[in-house]
Amino acid sequence: MSTLRNRVQLIGHLGAAPEMKTLENGTKVARLRMATNESYRTASGEWKAETTWHSINAWEKLAERAEQQFHKGSYVMLEGKLVNRSYTDNTGAKKYITEIRAVSMMLLDKKQQEQAEPAAALAEPEDDGLPF
Repeated sequence: MSTLRNRVQLIGHLGAAPEMKTLENGTKVARLRMATNESYRTASGEWKAETTWHSINAWEKLAERAEQQFHKGSYVMLEGKLVNRSYTDNTGAKKYITEIRAVSMMLLDKKQQEQAEPAAALAEPEDDGLPF
């Protein structure tokens, strides 16, 4: 394998409406929180359900479409890449975050899908600075 790729695919529900932010240069960014669910059987035969929450950032036109089409509870499929970053909080402690930078997203809700065309895949932005 000559090339390794950083690629994430998720299908889940949004826990809130997209949180929008416009940077000083006019670039729009949407922050989304998505829940994915997984069920499995334990060694004792009991079924367990596990929910994992993911932080997602969508940029520019993809952010605008997310703002227009997505809401709390939307059933969404997305593709993106993992991004690691760190910051220093108010107490001086260094914090580390892993997020997903969306490259494409599609609304899977049947009702809303008829009203809005799916968000198309967009190239990722050149700006690497994450505002959230």
